[in-house]
Amino acid sequence: MVVQRASMPVQETTLRGGPGTLFMTDLTGGKGPCKNCRLISDVRIPPGAGIGKHQHLNETEYYIILEGSGIVMDNGKEVRVSAGDCVITGHGAEHSILNDQKTDLRLIAVIITHGGDK
Repeated sequence: MVVQRASMPVQETTLRGGPGTLFMTDLTGGKGPCKNCRLISDVRIPPGAGIGKHQHLNETEYYIILEGSGIVMDNGKEVRVSAGDCVITGHGAEHSILNDQKTDLRLIAVIITHGGDK
């Protein structure tokens, strides 16, 4: 299956109580993720916006940083991330991300579940 960019829905949203509005493009074209994959999205985070602190249980989330720079809180530790970095948050861990720069931060977010039917 090929999903062309023009058919991928974009959602304007806030996430996990984070500041500002971000834009999530569903890379599945609205067809939904496959088994054991809960989410696969291209996320654009404008300056000052971010995803609030949240925990992952029975799943692992990956942020693959494509453009820009920001601050990740990784289990209470502040870490600067930039293009080329990958943030991995597994079972029981928590994280958040904030774009503290003057240009957009863009990442691919993928959530893989640990078993089950998703």
